[in-house]
Amino acid sequence: MSESHGSASSGSEREPSRTPPPRTRGTRLRHRLAELRGLDVPAKALDARALAALAANPGCRRRAVLDGAGVDKGSLASALGSPSAFGQSQFALTRGNAFEAKVKADGGAELLRLAHEKLDRGAEPPAEAPVHVPDLSAAGPEGRTARTALALREAATGTAGAWTLLDHPMLALDVAGSPAFLEPDAVVVHPDGSWTVVEIKSFPLLDGSADPAKVGAAARQAAVYVLALEQVAARLDPAPRVRHRVLLVCPKDFSNLPTASAVDVRKQRAVTGRQLARLTRIEEITDALPEGVCFSPGLPAEELTASVDAVPAAYAPECLSACELAFHCRARSRQAGAVTSLGRPVRAELGGLSTVEEVLAAARGETGDPDDPAVAALRRAARLRAEALATAGVRAGGPAGAGDGEVSACR
Repeated sequence: MSESHGSASSGSEREPSRTPPPRTRGTRLRHRLAELRGLDVPAKALDARALAALAANPGCRRRAVLDGAGVDKGSLASALGSPSAFGQSQFALTRGNAFEAKVKADGGAELLRLAHEKLDRGAEPPAEAPVHVPDLSAAGPEGRTARTALALREAATGTAGAWTLLDHPMLALDVAGSPAFLEPDAVVVHPDGSWTVVEIKSFPLLDGSADPAKVGAAARQAAVYVLALEQVAARLDPAPRVRHRVLLVCPKDFSNLPTASAVDVRKQRAVTGRQLARLTRIEEITDALPEGVCFSPGLPAEELTASVDAVPAAYAPECLSACELAFHCRARSRQAGAVTSLGRPVRAELGGLSTVEEVLAAARGETGDPDDPAVAALRRAARLRAEALATAGVRAGGPAGAGDGEVSACR
């Protein structure tokens, strides 16, 4: 320090060195994620569907990094030579939009009636109570988010005894140090000031029930909105209650008439919350990546493939319906002989055996600890299979030599 002061006082023409302002942890992470995405590539905003898919596969570091960096996984999959068929068809989107418009017609009268019937029978029916549908239009996602927060605060504190319907509100949820802007189909504010998320889907409710897989996906998506609403509520005093039973509105049977079901999303909310907490530590994953990793679709295919393969993935067959990179990851998983390609239940049963070759070697008695329950089960299954094949060879009634040959070949 004394030397620098001395040079300054002596009138030296050399400019003093200027230390750049230190980057905060969040700023450094955002810059690193931008480098991974490609500095000239615009970020793709995270939505509730993507966050729900992350929660469904919490062990996939590859998806965590790609989504955190805002990478367009559809374009990336095409650049890798494994284009994805993931996503809704144009027909399904058109049908869904038409059904949503029908549900929200007449100021959302039918939607509020369903909310009263399924969630809040003790409140005054919407047909007899005041109903408010605030205007949520504003410039940009930040403006719409602020307008939504204001409308929610006004509905929770200034319209006691009334129903309020927020049509396509905008919510913000912090993900990996940057906001993800989320747009639920609707949010209902009850007369007691509590808030309910509404999900409108075009798949039918047949005799009051629907496809469990589709309901589960809708519940995970709604749980993301519940988390975002809870952050808005936490900033109010007193904090309004965010209901953990969401309203799922679907066509009734094979008609276009709306019906609804109350879905408890507490479990999905807890899982999604844990995954989001993990996403805030995405810096640990990026710090472990080698220099030069970039996911810009404009890179040569070989370089892009090497960058993607540098991030560990956790492929499972369920990824085919939830991730644009599923075909690429499936090919890599099969090439490596990973047991995850057989499904998560199989992977869980095999313990520390991670490849098909390890499983076969353990079943043959070549490797593995005999006290390991997975190894013991595999060897018992191999013995039973050998006995069944031997018995089948005897019952075939062929020559003993031919039968023995067939069994040996099978073995």
